[in-house]
Amino acid sequence: MNTPLALNQANLSRLPDHLSRPTYDRGRLTTGIVHVGVGGFHRSHEAFYTDQLLESDGVESDAAARWGICGVGLRQSDRKMATILKQQDYLYTLIVKHPDGKIETRVIGSIVDFLMGCDDPAVVIDRMADPATKIVSLSITEGGYNVDAETGEFDASNPGARHDVNHPSQPKLVFGYLTAALRKRRDNGLPAFTVQSCDNIQHNGDLTRKMLVGFARLQDPELAAWIEADVRFPNAMVDRITPVTTDADIEFLRTEFNVDDQWPVVCEPFCQWVIEDHFSAGRPDWQNVGVQFCPNVTPYEEMKLRLLNAGHSVLGILGSVYGYQTIDECVRDDLFGEYLRQFFDVEATPVLDAVEGIDLDEYKATLIERFGNPNVKDHLSRICLESSSKLPVFLIPTIRENLATGGSVQFAALVIAAWCYYSANHADRHGQPLDVHDGLKQSLHDAAQSSGEDRLAFLRIQQVFGDLADNERFAQTYTEMLNRMERTADVTEHMQAVLHDARNS
Repeated sequence: MNTPLALNQANLSRLPDHLSRPTYDRGRLTTGIVHVGVGGFHRSHEAFYTDQLLESDGVESDAAARWGICGVGLRQSDRKMATILKQQDYLYTLIVKHPDGKIETRVIGSIVDFLMGCDDPAVVIDRMADPATKIVSLSITEGGYNVDAETGEFDASNPGARHDVNHPSQPKLVFGYLTAALRKRRDNGLPAFTVQSCDNIQHNGDLTRKMLVGFARLQDPELAAWIEADVRFPNAMVDRITPVTTDADIEFLRTEFNVDDQWPVVCEPFCQWVIEDHFSAGRPDWQNVGVQFCPNVTPYEEMKLRLLNAGHSVLGILGSVYGYQTIDECVRDDLFGEYLRQFFDVEATPVLDAVEGIDLDEYKATLIERFGNPNVKDHLSRICLESSSKLPVFLIPTIRENLATGGSVQFAALVIAAWCYYSANHADRHGQPLDVHDGLKQSLHDAAQSSGEDRLAFLRIQQVFGDLADNERFAQTYTEMLNRMERTADVTEHMQAVLHDARNS
């Protein structure tokens, strides 16, 4: 085989015909979107939709050409992505894997630059403040919003926040960057840009507004009032399963296309983006390529968070303890598949509002089909990343609403008890180590290990569970599940018992 062709702008025309690539003139693109947090999901979602729009509309007009994306990394951990994308002229390959084995590939060209804030904060601030920038979008994960779990307000005690308040031109947190850039725009008489959250958080726009205004008040109350009045923060629901890229994915491109892409992106074919149509300074015509704009995204985001994201956590925690490695491996086990569907039907759906245009039974069936895609190896270790930030958003609200309405909490209680086991042992039931990445890893471990003396020690982590330990019914149900986990870590035995109880209730 010939030496693989490096993926870059100069080699685009030399790529094999069966590898789709941009036909629009990337040289005409200017930055209209600055995106903080360029990972796999951003590249399979917002950058994908924008590429589709540029491909369908062309960039001959200035109006179309103004929506190029400039990526931003704020931490040293973003450097690898920045380096690789720069070497590849910000091109990368999207590998879409269908359940039937079909694979679609396309080189994405919508990213045109990448800046590292930790190297030069002023360059990032200036790019955000540039009149051409209309949208600053974020995919910074749940933990990046710096929420005080006890108050729900901006956590001013965070060392990064304290630094940013006193060093406005040298920020570390995203809110410091946004505040500095918006100050420059206001002072220069420019309109505000839109701040668009692309994270899996309910009311993500509202939360972003609350955190940004909360930070800005600490630094400049007058500016905070201007941000609150002039900046738009549209809520949005985002959805596309995007597992971590593997060496096999890189090798697939070399073997199939003789192309060397150092960091392609793998995803499922399903893709969804529902956005409230509230923007400060215009937006791309994403509706032309499948994005849905609506006046109120709440029912859509709640459906997705309480079903897809919660379902991922249910399988991720139970499957990890059992010894499975991937989501599709779990779903192929009939017991896990039935447990997931019954969690959907018995606990999640009864506390969901109706969603216009969505058949919930069909949506749940589609989710299970998506989870079972054997060609998208979504590892449970990725699903369980930062569970202490995810479960308070995905699972615990369902528990609380069922407690308020008298609904079932057994399915979720077993997941929490299994998470306690997971946190105490950092190993599956066979003693094989689990790769635990969580900002509260030590606190979770210590509390879980204390559960022998205090059965509710794990539930007493208020940052995660709030006052859930004080609810007598949930505390009793959770304790029963924890007792079962102590007898045997074989979660399948306990899953069967929960299913039996549900059928006979």
